[in-house]
Amino acid sequence: MTDDLLPAWSDAFTADAVQPLPLTGAMSAITRDWAWGGSTGKGIRVAVIDSGIESDHPALGGAVQGGVGIDYDPSAPDLLCYVEEPRPQDVFGHGTACAGIIHALAPEAALYSVRVLGGDGRGRSLQFAAGINWAIANGMQVVNMSLSTSSEEYFGLFHQLADEAYFHGVTVVSAVNNDRVPSYPSLYSSVISVAAHEKQDPFTFYYNAKPPVEFGAPGIDVRVAWTNKGYITTTGNSFAAPHVAGIVALIRAKHPNLTPFQIKTILHACASNVGEAADK
Repeated sequence: MTDDLLPAWSDAFTADAVQPLPLTGAMSAITRDWAWGGSTGKGIRVAVIDSGIESDHPALGGAVQGGVGIDYDPSAPDLLCYVEEPRPQDVFGHGTACAGIIHALAPEAALYSVRVLGGDGRGRSLQFAAGINWAIANGMQVVNMSLSTSSEEYFGLFHQLADEAYFHGVTVVSAVNNDRVPSYPSLYSSVISVAAHEKQDPFTFYYNAKPPVEFGAPGIDVRVAWTNKGYITTTGNSFAAPHVAGIVALIRAKHPNLTPFQIKTILHACASNVGEAADK
């Protein structure tokens, strides 16, 4: 894939752009083995805020435990209709792709579908915000958001919800927009922002010392689960975020009392271009 076709912000994670970064002091003692060695994600609840999840897809191994559909309803008092979905389905494919990536990394994590997109892959910012609120209220520990809004009107609301998740111990992983425009909640410091790189190893992720985007993970020409028990090969920052969300689930399962701030610190220390890992 040529550089001009890369998702926005991916240029920070090309082979020429990624720079090795030192790690000294106590931080240098943090290793991947300590962080998530032997972990399967067991006991961790991961919300995938997206187009739904095809719960019986073979790539998910029965990991989907339920979820909710949040539809826009102009007749409702808060303009939203909530529908419990014990056996979620995917109306587009995007959510199943993200869920499949997370499950491949953290096979014993419990996945929950928070459907906020329609059959055309589009949704309203109000639905996205409601999805975060549902995840906080229902005890999710990790949230994957491979979607965002660029509407300044919702800057304050998403900022408030991102902080609320942070202070409730919920780690929100958000893909940055595929276009180089501001997108929320990915640009808030209380979330983990992710863009795509070209490597295929799911555990190869990089730290960017010059945000706004903080981490790069596989998301270019990746094979992902899709609807009707199928698979496709696709590209986007959307598919980088769940790689990091899966690793976060592993870390949280092994160290259940860590805060989102501490988890982000561990990701930095264990990134493929940081410390000893940068020499390999």
